[in-house]
Amino acid sequence: MAEKRKGLGRGLGALIPEAGISSASVQPTSDEVQSIPGVSYAELPLVVISPNPKQPRSTFDESSHKELVHSIREIGLLQPVVVRPIGGGSYQLVAGERRLRAAKDAGLQNIPAIVRDTADDNLLRDALLENLHRVQLNPLEEAAAYQQLLEDFGGTQEELANRLGLSRPQVTNTLRLLRLPAPVQRRVAAGILSAGHAKALLGLSNQALMESLAQRVVSEGLSVRATEEIVGLQAGDSDSQQESTTNQPAVIKTKDPALEDVASSLEDYLDTKVLVTKSQKKGRITIDFADLEDLRRIVKLIRKN
Repeated sequence: MAEKRKGLGRGLGALIPEAGISSASVQPTSDEVQSIPGVSYAELPLVVISPNPKQPRSTFDESSHKELVHSIREIGLLQPVVVRPIGGGSYQLVAGERRLRAAKDAGLQNIPAIVRDTADDNLLRDALLENLHRVQLNPLEEAAAYQQLLEDFGGTQEELANRLGLSRPQVTNTLRLLRLPAPVQRRVAAGILSAGHAKALLGLSNQALMESLAQRVVSEGLSVRATEEIVGLQAGDSDSQQESTTNQPAVIKTKDPALEDVASSLEDYLDTKVLVTKSQKKGRITIDFADLEDLRRIVKLIRKN
């Protein structure tokens, strides 16, 4: 079968029936998309999409733009733009100005788009949230879908988690997958790496280390737990090097079951990655957080007890 699109998936596009499919002929089941009145998915030529004249955003961060262009070239675009038909086979952009500009600079001829006739943002958002429960997305598509819902329809991660019946950390940790380097994202989307492996890799300090360990995971068949231990040891090595430059005692790398139990208990309570290390004279607890909102959640839990 010929490939219909470049990239790893469609993000929100996977939640919408493609243009040309009659909603009357679609009988959704528990694992099928629910048709959304006035909304369809299509791959549109960039030349038929005109910018939104009411776009409030006039400046775009250059470094962020370059990163998005690179990501699109490497793995494709997982977050469709949202457009509305304006007649004569032309469309006007509703949401996704940054994505549209980056797609042009990446050299794409076509772009995934959610085509909507309805003017009710709440209707579209609610329908997409409903379909998220019906469709089995790969972890990367799921992360892209969450990100697009937040960008295009507003709200907080906490509100999104509540609407989906998930915990706030679940949504945060899924969104963090979008920070992985492109080669690792491809492995996650293809099912070669699990979401658990991917989340463990995010504990490393740079993308080169993530790519290197991802290759080991695949070639050696490492479990998620083994991957987490390697990440912990590498973090310990980094701490050790930092301490040696300030004449501090090196971190002891030997596994201590008591410390591992403490770390595991903290991870369960805080719902995030926790590393506990000990030197000859002192110990250190390192707690991962995704963003400022996640940090506040963790601090609130700590203060609670």
